[in-house]
Amino acid sequence: MHDIVDLETRGVPGVFIASSEFVSGADAQAAALGFPDVARVYVAHPIQDRTDEEMRALVHGVVDEVIAAITSVA
Repeated sequence: MHDIVDLETRGVPGVFIASSEFVSGADAQAAALGFPDVARVYVAHPIQDRTDEEMRALVHGVVDEVIAAITSVA
């Protein structure tokens, strides 16, 4: 979250991506950093034990959402 906030303050669009387990934590951290509306996309949890093929499928499932988030005008 810190990296995305840093990029955004420099005028570089960014999207925070995390697994669904971290929704409330990400919301709290974004608010604490003063960026409650920072773009974010969540993927299914867990991710640490997924195969490369499963990770590719996971990414393919959210790529349009990531592109929409990074190109939207706030």
